[in-house]
This record gives sequence, C-alpha cells and structure tokens, in this order.
Amino acid sequence: MERKRAELIADELESLIFQGHYKDGARLDEVQLAEKFEVSRTPIREALQRLSLSGLVEQIPRRGVFVRQPGPVELLEMFEVMAELEAASARLAATRITDEALAELHAANARCEEAVAAQDYDGYYQENAQFHAMLYRQSGNSFLEQECLRLYRRLQPFRRVQLRLRGRLKQSMSEHKMVVAALEEGDGAKAADVIRTHVAVQGEKFHHLMASLKQVAE
Repeated sequence: MERKRAELIADELESLIFQGHYKDGARLDEVQLAEKFEVSRTPIREALQRLSLSGLVEQIPRRGVFVRQPGPVELLEMFEVMAELEAASARLAATRITDEALAELHAANARCEEAVAAQDYDGYYQENAQFHAMLYRQSGNSFLEQECLRLYRRLQPFRRVQLRLRGRLKQSMSEHKMVVAALEEGDGAKAADVIRTHVAVQGEKFHHLMASLKQVAE
C-alpha cells in the first residue's frame, strides 16, 4: 500500500512540476508535502527518490530536495543515448525473442490501441512502458536491459509529456506495430531503425518538449 501510494504521489508531483506549481530550483519540503497529501513522510521520501531517478529533482545532502529541469542540450543528449540503447535491444531481440514474448507484445499493443481510442494518455503511457520493458528483456542481455530501464526511468516524465503532442499517440502506436512486425521477420536492422525513430526526440517533438519546460520555468 505504501509503495503504491508513493507512486501516485510521485505522478502527482511530476504533473505539478510540469504545470508550473513548483518552479525550477524550488525546494520540496517533506513535512509540507506530507500534510498536503495527508500521508506520513515515508511515502513522500519514496516519491522524491523516484523523481530523483528521473532527474526532475535533485537531493542535496543536509539541504533538501530541489526541482531540477534539464537544459535542452542535456535532454537531447539523453534521448540520443536512449534511442541507441533501444535500437541495440531491438536488434538483439530480433534473433532472440520467444514466441510467447511476441504474443505478449501483441497483447500490449492491443491495450495501447484501446488507450488511443479512448484518448487515455496516462493509460497509453503505462502500457507503452510495459511494451518497452518487454523489448529490453528480450534482448537477452541483462546489462543492456538494466541500462535501458535506468535511463527510461530518468526520462519518464519527458517521454510522458511528449505523448500529448497532437497526433503523437497514433504515430507511436503505428511505430509499435512496425517494431513487432520487424521482430517477427527476424529483421534486426529494421527493428532497430524503427525503434530509434520512435524514441528519438527531433523536430516538432523536441520543440514541444522545450516549450513545456519553458512554461514551467516562467
């Protein structure tokens, strides 16, 4: 129960940060947050730890926890690395993925489609996260899997917000299907290319992200 509550609080704080309720550099006080969410300080600490992994906040010893928004260059560099790590996962998975895992990816895509039809951004993001986690696992490389998961957690709030760009849900869904088709064909190069494009933040997606961060800073 405490773990689930901490996750819900982390999601709410993430939204409040993006909505500008907490500006860049603002201190997040555990006591005040515990009162706000009517919980003990334990789930607050866990929520802040989760946000720290994503890079949205910075924990400074003996000073506290502060909101931290990455600059455009840092954010672009992280997405470049994420795209290449996922491309490597897809390339390896093309020759290692099991029939059972392919069936699970199809099932995840079906749930994603339901979320697209309902314009359920949060629901889509949750199923999307499962899709990517399965892809990392099927690379058959545990070190690569852990590195992907680590960076995915750090980029989580930014990957979530870019899904709200007009038409992005349907585009993302189409790219998911192309990835699975390439995996079924055993075409590692194609799977890598598609997932690289899927993850990379370029053009309109990057401008949308930067506009979101700018709104928070103002």
